[in-house]
Amino acid sequence: MRIGEAAGSSGVSAKMIRHYESIGLLPPGARRENGYRDYDERDLHELRFIRAGRDLGFSLEDLRALLDLWRDSGRRSGEVKALAARRLAEVERRIHDLEAMARSLRELVSACQGGSRPDCPILDRLGAEPGQTP
Repeated sequence: MRIGEAAGSSGVSAKMIRHYESIGLLPPGARRENGYRDYDERDLHELRFIRAGRDLGFSLEDLRALLDLWRDSGRRSGEVKALAARRLAEVERRIHDLEAMARSLRELVSACQGGSRPDCPILDRLGAEPGQTP
């Protein structure tokens, strides 16, 4: 199938397919005599694999490692698990940071009276010197 069909079937845009080929994440699609790229089921599987990995937030470097492991029938699943565990730790760290941001914003929102008065603890806090509490 041609690149547009592969894009539609995999959920990866044609532009990203070309990008993944250019950086060596995917082997280039075979070329037909007319110059069009031709993609088969294995290519589609790898594109879906990449799409699923990107949806989970894996970096291109991690995806390259995961694809290499997937292509290697002698792989050790421990390597795959280690990559996934590292990604999970990153996500959990981000969740922790986002929860801290939400707590701070909640405090700021509750401290502000709103209304027509010009004083605003939110603006005071944002304009404060680092380490200074307004």
